Amino acid sequence: MKQNYFSLKSVILLIICAIAFNGFAQKTVGLDNWYNHETNAKTGKVYHYTWDDTQNSGFSQLGDVFKSKGAALKTIETKADAKSLAGIGLYIIVDPDTTSENPKPNYIMPIDVKAISKWVKNGGVLLILANDKPNCEFTHLNLLGKEFGIHFNPVTLNPVINREWNMAAEINLPNHPLFKGVNKIYMKEVCSLGLSKAAKAVLTDNGQVYIAETSFGKGFVLAVGDPWLYNEYIDHAMLPADFENLKAANNLTEFLLSKVKK
Repeated sequence: MKQNYFSLKSVILLIICAIAFNGFAQKTVGLDNWYNHETNAKTGKVYHYTWDDTQNSGFSQLGDVFKSKGAALKTIETKADAKSLAGIGLYIIVDPDTTSENPKPNYIMPIDVKAISKWVKNGGVLLILANDKPNCEFTHLNLLGKEFGIHFNPVTLNPVINREWNMAAEINLPNHPLFKGVNKIYMKEVCSLGLSKAAKAVLTDNGQVYIAETSFGKGFVLAVGDPWLYNEYIDHAMLPADFENLKAANNLTEFLLSKVKK
């Protein structure tokens, strides 16, 4: 009888662990470090929009926000395919390299587009963070965007002179979960988005689309014309107190994690 008790207990424990692992995997946020793969000339280390980069150029603070919501972080160091995206609930591609940033950039190729679009169609959540011209590789990024009806225009909008912060202020914010309780954000030097298919504008300024979203199969895509929430501009280390990028970051993480299918 005692042996049966421990056997049943072990089975229950295995079931609980399996459920917990499944939930953990669904909340894993994968950050691309293949299409964006810059090396710091001084240190020789990979940096710029990475979880580990704690300088102004990094995403360490955004990573902390994700972790505060119960998500786990992962760095995707290879091209997108079924293996690299396995167990990922949310996949972030940010600012693919130009040749000035990486002499041998890893471009988003048609086979990668196929893998990513299949992953989204099956329920994945994709966040694409572009950049302005000339700081982003648009040609291959737009191969991916085309799948979802989103085109990244190679332009520079919201330029800022010196520290005239309000030149990049966005205050006409829509009624959208990204901006719940947010009155003002900072978006400097962004590209605009062209939309087709089912893609919808989320944030516009003077007729230019800065943020867009679309459902795709069982999945979801959010596109932003800027890396936006990296360390330099997520909190008030640089920004004046009336900018609410950190609050927007909390909204964004909650919104995207809520889109991850159970």
